[in-house]
Amino acid sequence: MPRAPAIRLIFIPVVVATALSGCSPGRPANPLPAAELDAAIGAAIGDPNTCLLLADQTTGKVVYRYGESINCDRALPACDRSGSMSATQALALAASPGGRGASCPSNADGSRMVGWAEGLVKSRRRTLIYSAAMEGETALPGHEIAARLDGAFKRAGL
Repeated sequence: MPRAPAIRLIFIPVVVATALSGCSPGRPANPLPAAELDAAIGAAIGDPNTCLLLADQTTGKVVYRYGESINCDRALPACDRSGSMSATQALALAASPGGRGASCPSNADGSRMVGWAEGLVKSRRRTLIYSAAMEGETALPGHEIAARLDGAFKRAGL
């Protein structure tokens, strides 16, 4: 009979831990196809100086990032308004009617450009917004970034 209490002492914590593990947050109900997005975006606008952020339209929470954090957080000329902004800050412009596409020189001599694109993702899966910034000697204009991203999102299955 001394074995029964010892087994209960081991068994009860295992049962409780198993039950509680069902309450912990799991993966999102509708995860994004990250590998497909990486490939499609890389083919469409891939460049070492590119940033693309996808966010949930309702919460504004970023759910996917293409490019390095430094490219998403660095301040670049806003082009269609005074001052500068980052791709992270520009995400707030994504819900504007028709989105936003802007381009301008990013340095004084005009040898480098910045292209901006923000808008809604045309998706049946979930309601997303995006912000994209590309800067450099070969940066695409904002309207071209937006057009290429529409196709990339479709190819990735969004």
